[in-house]
Amino acid sequence: MKLVIQIPCYNEEEHLPKVLAEIPREIPGIDSIEVLVIDDGSTDASAEVARAHGAHHVLHLKRRRGLAQVFYTGLDASVRLGADIIVNTDADNQYPGAEIARLIKPILEGKAEMVIGDRLVKDLAHFSLTKKLLQSWGSWVVRQVSNTAIPDTTSGFRAFSRDAAMRINIITEFTYTLESIIQAGKKRIPLAHIPIQANETSRESRLFTSIPDYVKKSVSTILRIYSMYEPLKMFTYIGSVVFGAGLLVSIRFLYYYFSPEGGVGHVQSLILAAVLLIVGFQILLIGMLSDLIASNRKLLEDVLYRMKLVQYGRRGSGSGRHLIADRASEESESEEDAAGSLTAGRSPR
Repeated sequence: MKLVIQIPCYNEEEHLPKVLAEIPREIPGIDSIEVLVIDDGSTDASAEVARAHGAHHVLHLKRRRGLAQVFYTGLDASVRLGADIIVNTDADNQYPGAEIARLIKPILEGKAEMVIGDRLVKDLAHFSLTKKLLQSWGSWVVRQVSNTAIPDTTSGFRAFSRDAAMRINIITEFTYTLESIIQAGKKRIPLAHIPIQANETSRESRLFTSIPDYVKKSVSTILRIYSMYEPLKMFTYIGSVVFGAGLLVSIRFLYYYFSPEGGVGHVQSLILAAVLLIVGFQILLIGMLSDLIASNRKLLEDVLYRMKLVQYGRRGSGSGRHLIADRASEESESEEDAAGSLTAGRSPR
């Protein structure tokens, strides 16, 4: 049983040594543990620090991709490395390495395929009241959308079985946390969560510039992912509201039309009703078309999953170091140069 611990990082040379030092070297039920650091185009010495402090693999991206795509690149790389279980943790030392053994336990016991560390946000002293309320509200929304029971949906401390990692496909460029939970819920991937004692954050988040910016991006991400997996329901809600408004305006016009005044001065209601009814009906048709497209997307995801099974296998097999390349790179490179973007650590554990 092979565990790969992936650490996405961007300019984290200050915190990486402590994060890597806390990574456990032995866990009951795990035969080998390897650490993969995904350097998101850092401008400091993060890659060199990672190698010097025991990272087995360093995947250097030539351009900055953002947390969501770096996370997905790490999943793909970990599967290629032959991981049976993958743990994702942050490079800013927010999540204690000592909790990794507890995090993967539900997967080892066959009780879950994806496990998320619950930071018990309401008890975090370094979180402001506003942030706690937004986290609570956002997690509730994600639970309703995904039909899951995860209390801390924005936690980046999570574990995946090999099979779950191959089923997850990250589309958004903002954050993987919300999208992966919604996907897991819609794909019926067994989820679990465990309480953890998170460390105090050492810096402000780089994902957003302000609370309103975070809310805007989170809401747009949730709506986008939900519309991908439940397009008919999403467009039916919207279309029904518009169509219903058109019906109400129509009733208003008919009321005045048959009144003693004979509908004089209310022709604009008829025009508005016609527009709303037409638009509402068109939205319903868009929902039906989107549902057909979503069915095709599900088939494509199943094909992609089967291709991964054929290419990588259901279980881990060897280090697979030679298979990893910078899949996110947009530069035109030779195969040898791309493979060279992954280097082994100088001091493997």
